[in-house]
Amino acid sequence: MSTPLSVTSESPSSLDVDAVVVGYHSGSDGPEPASGARDVDAAFPGGLAATLALLGARGAAEEVRTVPAQGVLKTPVVVAVGLGPAGEIGTAAIARAAGAALRTVEGKARVAVALPAESAEQVEAAATGALLGNYAFDRYRTGDDVDKRAQALLVVSAADGADDAAARAVIVAESVNLARDLVNTAPADLHPEDLAGIAEEVARDHGLQVETLDEQALADAGYGGIVGVGQGSANPPRLVRLSYSHPDATSTIAFIGKGITFDSGGLSLKPAGAMDWMKADMGGAAAVLSALRAIAGLRPAVNVVGYLAIAENMPGGGAQRPSDVLTMYGGKTVEVLNTDAEGRLVMADALVRAHEDGPDLIVDVATLTGAQLVALGTRVFAVMANDDGVRDSVAAAAAEAGEDAWPMPLPEELRKGLDSAVADIANVAGERWGGMLSAGVFLKEFIEDGVDWAHLDIAGPAFNQGGAHGYTPKGGTGSATRTLVRIAERAAQN
Repeated sequence: MSTPLSVTSESPSSLDVDAVVVGYHSGSDGPEPASGARDVDAAFPGGLAATLALLGARGAAEEVRTVPAQGVLKTPVVVAVGLGPAGEIGTAAIARAAGAALRTVEGKARVAVALPAESAEQVEAAATGALLGNYAFDRYRTGDDVDKRAQALLVVSAADGADDAAARAVIVAESVNLARDLVNTAPADLHPEDLAGIAEEVARDHGLQVETLDEQALADAGYGGIVGVGQGSANPPRLVRLSYSHPDATSTIAFIGKGITFDSGGLSLKPAGAMDWMKADMGGAAAVLSALRAIAGLRPAVNVVGYLAIAENMPGGGAQRPSDVLTMYGGKTVEVLNTDAEGRLVMADALVRAHEDGPDLIVDVATLTGAQLVALGTRVFAVMANDDGVRDSVAAAAAEAGEDAWPMPLPEELRKGLDSAVADIANVAGERWGGMLSAGVFLKEFIEDGVDWAHLDIAGPAFNQGGAHGYTPKGGTGSATRTLVRIAERAAQN
């Protein structure tokens, strides 16, 4: 469900809404009102900042205090959120503050966001953060727990281009929230066929071309990786191809998303404690689908193809076995030494297929390795590539989109660890060290010389198992969706 959003240039002190969100900084003498908050601050006897100080507020980033307006404003409640020290404020800080504030608003409220919004970029940040922070997944809730989100948002700004910036925020945030919904959906309600059906519906609704290969078509065409991973499940695999085109495009990008709708580990079974959040193992496919949805709405002058490599990894009687050899799409053979390293198998098939679209750049997105969490934690995803310039460009796109990413190497010496005694390559290395990097090295084997490629490992950031923070909820986050959108926009600009 989308939340109506609009822009107003009225003073927040005069708005007849259920709550007004304002920002404040940490000053040497206590909280100081930020841009957008001064009229509200002045309406309080002695100033809102003085009241915040009495409540123990310091102005630290994402610190939230709710203050009754006591009749001095038309709104009954002011939600004050910290922005950190005064000075130049980054758009990421504004977005996170807006999200933190909206997460505290319950009930079907109409909320005005009066955070710093003196430029179109700041308007977009405030709107995006508010929409993402206002997210709630209530598919499985009943009674009073259903839909406690704010029902409408106003962004206070008089900046040039504010309306267009807010409209862009709606397109992007709704797409990120689609990815979150998909990741949060119980795996019993999101089999490979279901995810493919949702992709087809999104394509119809947003003017994308779509093609789906079922299990028979996959087997007939030689997609050994996708078929092999899916053969242990009663729910057969799918490969979905989505495409967006623009008449003025001069380049093509291919996005590949890992879509393991549930990962038990297969016969190399995961321990129970590592399995309860494996509904998130299709986070890469969710990001690709959601990015294509946003791109269709934003209309950048670039052609984009998206592949969703979808399977359920289960230990059924027909499951692949450790030591099985798969023939991948394109003919390369892979010895499966660990059936829990299944994501790289479905991705390899889709990577090879994507070359047939003649892309100038291939970017794959996957919740690929637990080693990613060991290396970079739960909030930063890894960027690897077959060219340092490509890697740095993708990392820069992530930063511009407001997502945390870190460039990582693909050491050549790790390739030897993937040697197989019987096949072209093994799906895991013989030693545990550098697991995130060796997975990237494996995928690189399926990229043709001369084709730019980047790999995003979003294993940790795709699913927040801790407490909510900023605009990030507990559960599915939509990680990498905004980065993919920004990659497409940068390609169009260049």
